[in-house]
Amino acid sequence: MAAPKKGRSASAQSKPWRSLALILIAIVGLTGGMFATGQTTPRLGIDLAGGTSITLEAKADQGSAINKANMDTAVEIMHRRVNGLGVSEAEVQTQGDRNIIVNIPKGTNSEEARAQVGTTAKLYFRPVLSQEATGAAAPSGSASGSASPSPGASATGEEATPSSSSPSATGSPSASATSQGRPVTDALKATASPSASASASGAASPSPSASAGDSTATDAAALQTKYAALDCTDEAARRKAAEGTKPTDTIVACGEVDGTWYKYLLGPAGVDGTEVKKAQAVFDTQGASGWQVNMTFTGKGADKFADVTGKLAQNQPPQNEFGIVLDGEVVSSPYVSSAITGGEARISGSFSQDEAQNLANMLSYGALPLSFKEQSVTTVTAALGGEQLRAGLLAGAIGLALVVIYLVAYYRGLSLIAICSLLVSAALTYVIMSLLGPAIGFALNLPAVCGAIVAIGITADSFIVYFERIRDEIREGRTLRPAVERAWPRARRTILVSDFVSFLAAAVLFIVSVGKVQGFAFTLGLTTVLDVVVVFFFTKPLMTILARRPFFSGGHKWSGLDPKSLGAKPPLRRTRRPAGPAAGPVETKEA
Repeated sequence: MAAPKKGRSASAQSKPWRSLALILIAIVGLTGGMFATGQTTPRLGIDLAGGTSITLEAKADQGSAINKANMDTAVEIMHRRVNGLGVSEAEVQTQGDRNIIVNIPKGTNSEEARAQVGTTAKLYFRPVLSQEATGAAAPSGSASGSASPSPGASATGEEATPSSSSPSATGSPSASATSQGRPVTDALKATASPSASASASGAASPSPSASAGDSTATDAAALQTKYAALDCTDEAARRKAAEGTKPTDTIVACGEVDGTWYKYLLGPAGVDGTEVKKAQAVFDTQGASGWQVNMTFTGKGADKFADVTGKLAQNQPPQNEFGIVLDGEVVSSPYVSSAITGGEARISGSFSQDEAQNLANMLSYGALPLSFKEQSVTTVTAALGGEQLRAGLLAGAIGLALVVIYLVAYYRGLSLIAICSLLVSAALTYVIMSLLGPAIGFALNLPAVCGAIVAIGITADSFIVYFERIRDEIREGRTLRPAVERAWPRARRTILVSDFVSFLAAAVLFIVSVGKVQGFAFTLGLTTVLDVVVVFFFTKPLMTILARRPFFSGGHKWSGLDPKSLGAKPPLRRTRRPAGPAAGPVETKEA
């Protein structure tokens, strides 16, 4: 049974160059991939590169459950919304079961991004039943005035000619139509009737039964009181206005235009924001409309929108308008002059480029399955991030230098193998981190740098285990080449067990932790796996090759393997048992 083992051992000893060639090919291939992707440095996190980090907590107040599917949908929509601002490197990811982290890099308008991301409630198109300005600064309404909440804004079909952007074309409500009192009551009564409800909402809801008449009247009276008392200049009142409402409810809401707040009475939602397939801000170069927003609806949404606009077009101002409601606030309320069919529409008016782009973003990315509450906002300047990066690199360099000094002082010539192995491990770590940036969005943050520093000690520990096993074999009286091969199986088991424990700890930490701590766990796990690769495919083959060199095999005093300094015993020899029955027991020693 011993002969096959010798053959396999001899074969393994004679081909250490294969392993070195494999790891060299791997490094060259990964480096080529790094340059091919154009990502030659690891992506830096917010704490190192600078930027803004926003933490949002999901709330189950929209009738949807907080589950993985809804959270993943919210992450995707938020990512598209932030990218709509031109932030191509923004990171949006879940944290735990209820939180979403949005990291926006430096060079981005953080306030605008915060407003876009924080606007997380559902988007609805609701018919306007009544509206009026609130606050002392609001101008008085007139039939042709420009105090409409969406001045100059109109909604038309894609095939229609651009509407006029003059103030008289805005359809601003007259004073009698927007004042409190009888007109509001009439609007509420209209929503209670089957025909008017369908006309206002376009949602084809069933007619209320006669037994529900008293309840409807009571609700209408309560809503009228709420509408009359609403002061949209009060921020707390604005937030409270749409709390606890459903898409099928008639609601009150607020909207701001040119510094003036307006309050609205809005009917049930006719179209959901999820039915807007695409919205884009474009400049009308052929007409006088200037900046406008083009919308494209889904098939189902196109039918609903055509039905709603066809019925709204038959009404008088302001009941020929539909309010675009996002996060309980009216962001625009264009009027409709005719039914819009074909699944495409445009909102034109006196928009600036920023206003048109913001409205397009809200229409495209506003429909989330959950609402979110802003928990925290952290902003790191580029200067502070650079200082933290330099401090992390300095700490890593100091740690590496201390390890090298220890290896040189204690292991002498063997430290050459350890230093080369550390360099190979560092090269693999750098290249893989650079590739993981565009591949999975990995960003090197400060905790990840700490994980890489800790990995220096883990990697050096593997070399020390192997070197000490070799020294133990030399102390037993064996020469270097047999000692290298006999020490490897025992050192290999110890290294694998040690790295498995480190990797298991990193995996558990990655699963149970949130936020930046996951960067530490991920880096620690990655470098632990690379430690195994380097020890098996580089350190051991290199040790086998150098064991054939006279400097090491001859036990030079600077090799770190000098038998005298290690206190080696005399060479061991196998003792033969004398023949004959009188022979006593003889202790057998292994060569």
